[in-house]
Amino acid sequence: MKVFLLQRDRDLTVEPELQDEVYAAMVESSANPFAVEHAKRNRERERARHPEREVERATPLGLLAEDLELETLWQAMANGDEYLFEAARRVLLSSLRDPETIVYRQEVLVDCLEHAEAVRGIYALALEGLEIERKVGSLWSGARPGQILRRSANAVRLQLDVLRRLRSVAAEQRDAFRSDGFRRFFAMLSEELSDDYLATVEEHLEELEFKRGLLETAVLGKGLKGRSYVVRRERGRSLGERLVRTRRTAGHSFQIHPRDESGARALEELRARGLNDVANAVAQSADHVKSFFTTLKLELAFYLGCLNLHARLVDRGEPVCFPQPLAAGETSLVAAELYDVALSLHLAERPVGNDVGAAGKALVFLTGANQGGKSTLLRAVGLAQLMLQAGMFVGARSFRATVCDGIFTHFKREEDETMESGKLDEELRRMSELARHFVPGSLLLCNESFASTNEAEGSEIAEQIVRALVERRVKVFFVTHMYELAHRFHAEGRDDALFLRAERLPDGSRTFRLPEGEPLPTSYGADSYRRVFSTDVPGTVARPG
Repeated sequence: MKVFLLQRDRDLTVEPELQDEVYAAMVESSANPFAVEHAKRNRERERARHPEREVERATPLGLLAEDLELETLWQAMANGDEYLFEAARRVLLSSLRDPETIVYRQEVLVDCLEHAEAVRGIYALALEGLEIERKVGSLWSGARPGQILRRSANAVRLQLDVLRRLRSVAAEQRDAFRSDGFRRFFAMLSEELSDDYLATVEEHLEELEFKRGLLETAVLGKGLKGRSYVVRRERGRSLGERLVRTRRTAGHSFQIHPRDESGARALEELRARGLNDVANAVAQSADHVKSFFTTLKLELAFYLGCLNLHARLVDRGEPVCFPQPLAAGETSLVAAELYDVALSLHLAERPVGNDVGAAGKALVFLTGANQGGKSTLLRAVGLAQLMLQAGMFVGARSFRATVCDGIFTHFKREEDETMESGKLDEELRRMSELARHFVPGSLLLCNESFASTNEAEGSEIAEQIVRALVERRVKVFFVTHMYELAHRFHAEGRDDALFLRAERLPDGSRTFRLPEGEPLPTSYGADSYRRVFSTDVPGTVARPG
């Protein structure tokens, strides 16, 4: 059984590390002890094959999460549920790159928003399906095949009840949902969980109780020892047929004395040899159904997180929209009333939204008044791009952008006492590390990069890096107070560059809007000084201290 809610052609679309949840669930309380080592090996093999996917603070993904304040977003999506938090984290950091798949996921999310209660009900059934493990109890490593069989058969019997109710939900809701993902999911449930199929499974479970005894065959091997033990299915026979068969085989039967403990152990060993494969097959069936519930829980957890975030933003009166993803090759990012979602979740008041018209622009400079909203807009761009490529809504009135092959941040860092060299060296090392990951079509967000040195040196370093990246077809958004840097690019009259400038009113107040405007040789740092020290300071400075 497949779940088609995150992608059309396979269950899990969010990189193998999220599949660790499936492996972990199997390992922690597997109905089939024989599958435990296999699951562990798969997990270790996947981690060895993709060590770069382990998200740590020092990695580009870890820095991205820190710089864009993704923790705030994930907390809002989780609403106190650690599992939802982890699902949101994994999915958002595993960006989609195919516009069709992004739209596919958006349509599923639209269905979730329109039928929230039904989706939460399906999620509850997935949780109930996974709770069966606790109800039937766990097995120790030395469990006998008969014990494994009874436990696994009980698990499958309880799973069937949940699957039957899940199919009923599919039958009731299939006409109300419009997305391809939910329609395929409901169709799969109806087709693979037909009445005939469920009846057949129940018949097999009843036979596995062996109420009429166990029919087992074996082949004599070397030394007249039995091998190839197989449990046979005993077809229904009339009473006359059973009596005739009993008379014919009476000479080949024997009985064990009630006090013959050695004989009883030997008979139990023979029984276990035959049941071994049966127990293994039933346990694997239980694990298969369990993995279906695990996958369903994983995929729905992301959408439940989206429902939680959507409710928070709508309650605040914030605009949200489903963005338009553009295929790679068309460099574009156009937004109306774009705002920083993470900031909105922190503030009592609504943040100011900005319009961005970067169609055909590979380079965007954000300059202007200090504390005028430049960094906030930069984070808003990064968050919107990430949310778009996760198949989510974004914080804007409208948004369309080219799908990126990687999203990276290079933000100014505070002084670190553990640093063994200067801040400029640290910035250069960090940029060098990021450069290993850049590919054509990547997006780099720079916030006050290389401002730790003097303006002439910082501008020269930044200019060379920016030119190299743009030539490599890496899109760059750059917040800077270095007038010399921004002025050089503006003076060239480039068609592929956009210059936004933080607005400052004549009285020195900020509107936090960034309309188009050429760079100015001042950042109005004196305004900040006045606000802090409440005194008049003549003149302005080129850069804040």
